[in-house]
Amino acid sequence: MESNQVMKQIKEKYQQVEILDNHLLVPETDIKAVMKELRDAYGYNVLSNETAVDYQEYFEVIYNICRVPEGDMINIKVKIDREKAEIPSVVDIWPSAGWQEREIFDLLGIRFTDHPDMRRILLEDDFEGHPLRRDFKWVGGRD
Repeated sequence: MESNQVMKQIKEKYQQVEILDNHLLVPETDIKAVMKELRDAYGYNVLSNETAVDYQEYFEVIYNICRVPEGDMINIKVKIDREKAEIPSVVDIWPSAGWQEREIFDLLGIRFTDHPDMRRILLEDDFEGHPLRRDFKWVGGRD
């Protein structure tokens, strides 16, 4: 089954999911269920990348999952509230999310609930702030 057919079936099952261009926009409340379904029912067996973007008004967490050896990929995006900056971890579904979620937390300040080791991974423990946030104040300026 092609990824566009998979996305349509996910949309039918999860009414809040939207198909936009070449990705799924999933509410944070459905992310774990959708990820489990994609892994268990459709054979998406690798989380190849997890990252996030600061759009000033909100954050977006982006997941790229694929089926190996087919090479079929689906991109999943989740908008989250900038003030809350929290989303369920998918490390129990995709163990490779462990370090990626820690990097996102370290650089953008997004917390992943139920993550087994939610602490900084790149910066010193006493570093203040999250340097990839748009509102981070760099010493010497950023503009």
